[in-house]
Amino acid sequence: MKIIRSIKEMQAFSLSAKRKGGSIGFVPTMGALHEGHLSLIRRAKKENDIVVVSIFVNPAQFGPREDFEKYPRNLKKDAQLCEKEGVDIVFYPSAKQMYPEGFKTYVEVEELSEVLCGRSRPTHFRGVATVVAKLFNIVSPEIAYFGAKDAQQAIIIRRMAQDLNLPLKIKVMPIVREKDGLALSSRNVYLNPDERKSATVLYKAVREAADLAKKKISDPRYIIQRMKQIIRREKCARIDYIAIVNMSDLKPVKKIEGKVLLALAVYIGKTRLIDNIIINV
Repeated sequence: MKIIRSIKEMQAFSLSAKRKGGSIGFVPTMGALHEGHLSLIRRAKKENDIVVVSIFVNPAQFGPREDFEKYPRNLKKDAQLCEKEGVDIVFYPSAKQMYPEGFKTYVEVEELSEVLCGRSRPTHFRGVATVVAKLFNIVSPEIAYFGAKDAQQAIIIRRMAQDLNLPLKIKVMPIVREKDGLALSSRNVYLNPDERKSATVLYKAVREAADLAKKKISDPRYIIQRMKQIIRREKCARIDYIAIVNMSDLKPVKKIEGKVLLALAVYIGKTRLIDNIIINV
């Protein structure tokens, strides 16, 4: 395994691999790797000749009062995990390389970026779309892999790739959870022991929604209210949003039918966690 820090070197590697007929599978990350990331790497390994993992804590997707400075960083541990999983290249660029002085070009996916998480994090998805577009251009993968926990992000990236005619496939892999149901996230390390116990309330609320949908309850307002009741039992939990939306445009549905996305964001103490399920009735 090789760690590449230079954009030019990464582009040269990708060009050489393509000339030799090798397919590149790409897993973009911000590091602090966990089993969710590793599941993406394993899938990429199965389906491609070469696996590239990027590790870049992207400043453009953090708001002014968010956790950019304290976001967990441990390249040594991440590199060890990547090597164990058979990753070929870890791409580890600096912020100065990705956003050199005078940088002025951003990618914005309108409407889809303005709802759900976009309401409380208004510049977040502009930063995500910009850095992912740059990484796609640098790495030139045939397939890029994302986790379903960030459902809105995955929908936005798919739309960006479609609208900009980017020559790659986007694959979204299932959420990986702890035994008690908590979705794996690099931000889980912020939780103290009591908050960690309380954080399972997101999954409890999600399961309640799934059970209600199975019982043919199709009123999203009723389901959301039941979820709110469950979450509000936890004193340290504060709801950012709960929404049941159309999978294509992220607009709220009036009735649950077909395939819809149920997404929520909840603060547990000071830590903002997200979760979701796809309901298909």
